[in-house]
Amino acid sequence: MSQSSQLFAKARTLIPGGVNSPVRACRSVDNEPLFIASGKGSRVTTEEGRELIDYVMSWGPLLLGHCHPEVSEAVHRTVDRGSSFGAPCRQEIDLAESIINALPAVDMVRMVNSGTEATMTSLRLARSFTGKEKILKFIGCYHGHVDSLLAEAGSGMATLSIPGTPGVPEDTVKQTLLAPYNDLDTVESIFQEQGQEIAAVIVEPVAGNMGLVPPREGFLQGLRAITEKNNSLLIFDEVITGFRMSFAGAQGLFGINPDLTCLGKIIGGGFPVGALGGKKEIMEQLAPCGPTYQAGTLAGNPVAMAAGSATLNILSRMDYENLSQRTARFASELKNILESKGVPVQLNCLGSAFTLFFSPDPVSDFASAKKSDTGLFQSFYNQMRKQNIYLAPSGFECTFTSFAHTDQDLETTLEAARMIQF
Repeated sequence: MSQSSQLFAKARTLIPGGVNSPVRACRSVDNEPLFIASGKGSRVTTEEGRELIDYVMSWGPLLLGHCHPEVSEAVHRTVDRGSSFGAPCRQEIDLAESIINALPAVDMVRMVNSGTEATMTSLRLARSFTGKEKILKFIGCYHGHVDSLLAEAGSGMATLSIPGTPGVPEDTVKQTLLAPYNDLDTVESIFQEQGQEIAAVIVEPVAGNMGLVPPREGFLQGLRAITEKNNSLLIFDEVITGFRMSFAGAQGLFGINPDLTCLGKIIGGGFPVGALGGKKEIMEQLAPCGPTYQAGTLAGNPVAMAAGSATLNILSRMDYENLSQRTARFASELKNILESKGVPVQLNCLGSAFTLFFSPDPVSDFASAKKSDTGLFQSFYNQMRKQNIYLAPSGFECTFTSFAHTDQDLETTLEAARMIQF
């Protein structure tokens, strides 16, 4: 029995399912998780000493790869002065300034501890600011495990075939309205009927939790127009897209200014962190400026702030366009290899993220994503893992490249794909 198997057996006696986030259990691919001991650059090393090329990258945030020396140095320098104060610190100002300078729609920032906290706070703030109660979200978009946002939330629940809202009061769920992603006509119909009650529309500007699904031309622009017309807020969940799709996020890439922006992942440089940003008049509704309460002892933690500041400083100098082009070529070649084996594959790729859907039909929303052949994905995942290629254990997740991935990493991955059989 491998070290990972031994650890997983022990973990199942101590932690529900043996994992602290459900998809990690690898149930949908009929396997067990690998326990990671370390990471460096584009690679992770397991407890048994296996080195794998990593395309999970901690589910997206490690755009610079594992243990970037400048980020590590900033962390060590900061932690030696103290790990937590529960008080203001210089580092949170530095990171807030970096975020505001980078993202067009952000005038002010409130630091929190996770993307889930960011989205939860965004809903509270939207309801407070507008005086309305209902929220419109999109089927298959995941915005963290917030009660009212778990309806049709894609990602891990789709992977595990778990209903979206057990344990959530019916009164909470009924305030959440649903529309298919990329379906502007349905959004318009909902607003015609209930627009006076809708506080906000929350959306992943590029869906990343039904697999990667880019917005159709005009979709985001339409959401902006509809929300403005109805005095509702537009919330961009940029937990995945922020600083990954471009240094200015998806909002900069598409030229759309949301009212509120939810951030996480990358702005912590690998540490647990989140943030909510937006227009000054809205953000100043938060206590202590305004009446909307939100708090967190570890918000603005100096170590996470230092890691985030170092990460954004480095990213501001990086060639995003080159990484996007390399990723597109790599993903396209991977698709061609699989198709040469008689496997139907759809490729959705944008920036440094992509998803291969094992389906003969294009994927533009959650309904079409769910038509993918999960058996083919399971075979693909397990055969690639045997060849030391580390992919997300779900067909409803993204594959992430990073500035740390070398041309040799990509070619080694393609060679592994050429070896698999269906």
